[in-house]
Amino acid sequence: MSSPRLEALLARLYTDERALAQFLADPRGAALAAGLDTDDAAALAAADRDGLVMAARSFAAKRAGRSSQAR
Repeated sequence: MSSPRLEALLARLYTDERALAQFLADPRGAALAAGLDTDDAAALAAADRDGLVMAARSFAAKRAGRSSQAR
């Protein structure tokens, strides 16, 4: 389960709150809309959602920390 489309979707989920919310509301639909095949969409839909949210928050905090240090 690794493809450029999957990696692009994960990057978007980690950085875009709206995309993450849409994914959490309909994981399989969001994955299919991002161009994943049915097997990858099903696997991603079964992934640990709490872990995904925690990772997205962690990345956001790191970005915020870097932004404040640059000032």
